[in-house]
Amino acid sequence: MEQTPKVKYKTFMYRTTLAWAGNRSGILASEGKPSFRVASPPEFKGEAGVWTPEDLFVAAADICTMTTFMAFAHRMQLPIVSYTSRAEGILEFVDGGYRFTKVVLRPEILVGTADAVDQVRRTLHDAHENCLVANSIRSEVVVEPTISIAAAKEQAV
Repeated sequence: MEQTPKVKYKTFMYRTTLAWAGNRSGILASEGKPSFRVASPPEFKGEAGVWTPEDLFVAAADICTMTTFMAFAHRMQLPIVSYTSRAEGILEFVDGGYRFTKVVLRPEILVGTADAVDQVRRTLHDAHENCLVANSIRSEVVVEPTISIAAAKEQAV
């Protein structure tokens, strides 16, 4: 009897809805999640203090790297105490239009033990290599981590 081979990789679909709210703004939603206001940034005649596509683009690379890293770190039982990150995207006029040319992610990872630092660094590298958002965009994505040891940080205080 012939068995049907199991599919190792699946295809996923993500859906959002967007409703124009006047001027250059809208309400972004996705089923089962809170909706929020989005707009063009002030530099493109939009609104200040509102999430923009540019913010969300940079955030997507940052979030993906963190969640991928945390999944890998959990699987390896790494002693992660905390993870925070700052990210910036460089938007430039290139070849007749604006595009992000570079996204820099600066995670700050606090680990519980000194012997975990090298493994955390390797795991972050692997997470970056496997981040589906970073792999899906044309921009260069660079990770500049700071990894500290919890006990050393407490002693320094």
